[in-house]
Amino acid sequence: MTFADFRRAVGALVLGLTLALTAALPAFAATVVTVNGEAISDVQIDQRLRLFRLEGNSTGRNGAMEQLINEAIQLQEASRLGISVSNSQVDEAFLQVARNVKVSRDRLEQMLTQQGVNIDTLKVRLRAAIAWNSVVQQTVASSAQISELELDQQAAQQVAAYQNFDYILKEIIFVGSGRQGQANRYRSSFAGCDSAVELSLAFTDAAVVDVGRRHATQVPDAIAKELAGLNVGGITKPRVVENGVSMLAVCEKVQAQDLTFVKDEIREASGGDAVKREADALLARLRSSAKIIFN
Repeated sequence: MTFADFRRAVGALVLGLTLALTAALPAFAATVVTVNGEAISDVQIDQRLRLFRLEGNSTGRNGAMEQLINEAIQLQEASRLGISVSNSQVDEAFLQVARNVKVSRDRLEQMLTQQGVNIDTLKVRLRAAIAWNSVVQQTVASSAQISELELDQQAAQQVAAYQNFDYILKEIIFVGSGRQGQANRYRSSFAGCDSAVELSLAFTDAAVVDVGRRHATQVPDAIAKELAGLNVGGITKPRVVENGVSMLAVCEKVQAQDLTFVKDEIREASGGDAVKREADALLARLRSSAKIIFN
């Protein structure tokens, strides 16, 4: 495992949580900045900078300080909302980092220590990320959801003409390799779904499977385009699949603009982007009203 693997794993976990607890400081630590009265020391900044170096983060000392300021604000807002993060939640997140880089918890602690990073430095950031995720879910996630009208409009723009069909399909499978010739003979004799099984009996290792109802958006684009050009009783060209050769027969076909599956994809993508924008805006507002004093 490389440090690049560690960087990706830690970064992915913190980003997935959507984004500090002030560690016990030695007596000689000097305060660099206070955030609403909460001190951030040069030791904390140095430790965060060491973690940055391990991750390949090149934003330097200023980036480390800015991250600590943001985390202080995030945790303060979580506290104001009555949100707390248990040690067990932080321990589980720490363990997940170890799993992501495929090492044991002890090995991860050893990696950090070898680079001069106190274990609590990573745990502090994980705690802030967990807390901020809860803040975001409680305050902005619901308002950031895209409306059904917007979903309909965006989905309609993405659906092509060949996707505006609903089908009932049967799959004809010729099991084994090198079956294209037999599949083509089957296709040339195909006379509709009612006789699909009977026709398959003339061939060895051929099976007819009821696929059932499928909207065009539920099948790969290439197949959806081919199906759009077929009438009821038609059958697609043979395609090589994992277990042999496959064809799809059209048993029913109706015009039906079902946007459900497209909308689900848009909702997931747009919803995540919208929540992030709202979360960033919330943090900016909190920061603008915070009392930040640099020493």
